[in-house]
Amino acid sequence: MRKFFLLFILAFHFNAFHTYAQNAGENPRLVVGLVIDQMRWDYLYRFGANYGNDGFKRLLNNGYSFENTFIPYLPTYTAVGHTSVYTGSVPAIHGIMGNNWYERSMGKKVYCTDDSTVSTVGSGTRQGKMSPANLWVTTVSDELRLGTNFKSKVIGVSLKDRGSILPAGHSANAAYWYDDKEGKWITSSYYMQNLPGWVKKINDADEVAAYMSKSWNLLLDKQKYLQSNNDANDFEGTYSGQKNNSFPYDLNAIEAKEKYSAFKTTPFAATYTFNFAMQAIEHEQLGQNTVPDFLAVSISSTDYIGHRNGPNSLEIEDAYIRLDRDIADFLSYLDTHIGKGKYLFFLTADHAVNHIPAYLNAHKLPGAVFDNKTFVHTINDSIEAVFGIKKIIVNSDNYQLYLDMDAIKKSGQDVSKVKYKVMDIVRQFPFVVDVFEMAQLAQTTLPEPIHSRLINAYNPVRSGDIYYTIKPGYFSGSAKGTTHGMWNPYDSHIPLLWFGWKIKAGATHREVYMTDIAPTVAALLKIQMPSGCVGKVLGEIAP
Repeated sequence: MRKFFLLFILAFHFNAFHTYAQNAGENPRLVVGLVIDQMRWDYLYRFGANYGNDGFKRLLNNGYSFENTFIPYLPTYTAVGHTSVYTGSVPAIHGIMGNNWYERSMGKKVYCTDDSTVSTVGSGTRQGKMSPANLWVTTVSDELRLGTNFKSKVIGVSLKDRGSILPAGHSANAAYWYDDKEGKWITSSYYMQNLPGWVKKINDADEVAAYMSKSWNLLLDKQKYLQSNNDANDFEGTYSGQKNNSFPYDLNAIEAKEKYSAFKTTPFAATYTFNFAMQAIEHEQLGQNTVPDFLAVSISSTDYIGHRNGPNSLEIEDAYIRLDRDIADFLSYLDTHIGKGKYLFFLTADHAVNHIPAYLNAHKLPGAVFDNKTFVHTINDSIEAVFGIKKIIVNSDNYQLYLDMDAIKKSGQDVSKVKYKVMDIVRQFPFVVDVFEMAQLAQTTLPEPIHSRLINAYNPVRSGDIYYTIKPGYFSGSAKGTTHGMWNPYDSHIPLLWFGWKIKAGATHREVYMTDIAPTVAALLKIQMPSGCVGKVLGEIAP
């Protein structure tokens, strides 16, 4: 009897191993999605002379690059980009309209991942009152969980809550983000009631304080940089508490109360994020499952530095040279702990970025900044003078105007006349190209790709009443630094690199979209695509 039992146990373990071996061949052990916040496609090549062979160049040389990948909707902002990558969908369907939007049902402006029903886990601030509740559809990571009866583990990691929560989806095992008040990795009660011991250990070590006790200087000799002559410009931002905006940056001199926040705008924050991601792989045993696991990583420091210094700065170039080394180390870690060829890896961006208008102007190129508050005040004052309605615009976000429809009705004025007058006023601003009603978008004459991208953005529940388009090189913002949000290639042309499991080396200039990523992952894993998916499978890597 005992002999029979032992034979049974051996047979059971052999079959289990055989099944695992089969699955390991048929599926990757781990899927890793890496989003580089605000990465322009041309950064792959502009700064390439100073890249090593094991980071971006390894992905380009040994992976598959879709050189003409675009964002097929507006606005090109962080929350929308991360959502669209992982859902294969667009704002019209997935409901994430921007980082912020006006929620008519609530009569107030909301933040993309706000959730008052949950609490912070890991710190004493309110920065953890977040969840994916505002997301209407599933992500490809949700579909992986569904397709494996929730045996697959899914974890999201990013300094930004929206860069972690929205990719990880509704059913994730965990999403972690950075509390810039206390310098800690946190999560919310949506996922768990207490941080795992390994996360607490990282927080207790206070690595951020160590990073901020030193200087940020150039990694290489200054003359090796493409942007070697672009330092200490008046149109670039500065660290809080520091007078200079040039190298070297004495991070230790930043006021104590500002250090945890300022850390986000250093390249060391990327290293910190990758280190946390590797700890997550090890302690959560990602890639050691009988089914594929999923790790969604987003690097946010590139966005913070880019906003402050722009795409033609020494700061952003140095950040990418350092990021290249971080990516090389991360890939090496995956090779060792998951196995070469046993993980599926993709790299993309949530959006790109405009040049700083003052930089453009200095080189006789068009571009300018306009003040949104002045813009709104002018419209409000004009409408009040004509119709007697005060503050007709209740919100202005994402180049959309939300009108106070109740105030119009109470005034007895004709809604159409008020709307037309608002649009007439908007047309008078020199930076405006066109203005129209969002509800009439399908009948509005607009050139492609603007028309289709706006249709993909129109959501009758969450969109504004009026939309206006602006001249290339212009944006609403500050005179210092830059931003993004538009349809133009400088904001919408992003990298897309695939590497690892079953990926053959190659490249194409065929135009594809960030919404094609999720259905391609789904096709490779042989799972259902997300519930709102409109993207197409990339046949070059998933025939």
